[in-house]
Amino acid sequence: MKKLLVIALMLTGSITFAQNKNAKATTEVDGVCMMCKARIEKACLNTKGVKFAQWDVKTHQLSLVFDERKTNLKTIESSVLAAGHDVKEAKATDEAYAKVHACCKYRDEDVKGAHKEEEQHEKGDGHHHH
Repeated sequence: MKKLLVIALMLTGSITFAQNKNAKATTEVDGVCMMCKARIEKACLNTKGVKFAQWDVKTHQLSLVFDERKTNLKTIESSVLAAGHDVKEAKATDEAYAKVHACCKYRDEDVKGAHKEEEQHEKGDGHHHH
């Protein structure tokens, strides 16, 4: 009987140990511009337990550092979805997406095109205004 108790203690010991105060994770989030970047990062940072969030406009890669004792990737991804940005295969709700600024409608081919052009002539004629 004693043996079982020792095993149980060992198991619980390793579980608490696995929770990382500075867990790192990356996920893919859809978006098109710096405004999206600000919105995505803010959504993450407003999630309890997230310490660092950085989204890359070109690669769509979201890098995170968070406290596993307070949150997890699923929760953070939900926050991003709630902010109106698709995460990998998960789609933000239409309501959330509708709140995204017109220039950030990353699902719209025209918007994507406009941002691509913008990248080509970087500081072009500045027709794209927020």
